[in-house]
Amino acid sequence: MKKRIIAFMLVIAMGLALTACAGNDKKDPEATPPTEQGASDNSGNGAGNQSNDNDGDKDKEPDNDNEQQPSDNDGNGAANITTESTPAEMVDAILSIVEQPSLIAMDAQMVKDMYHLDPATAEQLAIKMPMMNVKTNEIAIFKAKDDASKAAIEEGMKKRAADVQKQFETYLPDQYENAKNYKIVTNDKYMLFVISESADQIVETFNSFFEAK
Repeated sequence: MKKRIIAFMLVIAMGLALTACAGNDKKDPEATPPTEQGASDNSGNGAGNQSNDNDGDKDKEPDNDNEQQPSDNDGNGAANITTESTPAEMVDAILSIVEQPSLIAMDAQMVKDMYHLDPATAEQLAIKMPMMNVKTNEIAIFKAKDDASKAAIEEGMKKRAADVQKQFETYLPDQYENAKNYKIVTNDKYMLFVISESADQIVETFNSFFEAK
């Protein structure tokens, strides 16, 4: 009899234990604290705004510290030319006003060969010829010693014009026509020889050097 009572009590105890375990399993797990989403969002947005602001700064127009300045070749140099100026100064002044293809200076030997003239015939001279052999543009200013030298210089200029025409007659027709329209102008002791599409403007500038200022 005692054994049955003990067994019955054990069964009841086991049943109560199982019921307690089942009750614990049904309880909700401990809630997880919410994430501070606001702080994260603010941090992200702040970084985004900073990036956009920087991009905006990149798009701003730079200061015009390096803005191209006007060229010094504005023709003001011609105002300083007088009848005492050298041929080289006159040529440079003309080229500061009248744009021409790239030109190079002609040395004494080239003057002798191309103008059939001893450079010593002139008191001073300055000649610039085309850098490339596809142009006939040329400008020369001689300062003659006397009337005899003027005649020799003019003859040399005419020979030079004839040689250039012959060189381009069957080479580049447009440059041949340009060479045919050469000009020789004498003003006081100075003599100008020019082959250029802008020959009239060059002559006008040359003559302005001798006007009363």
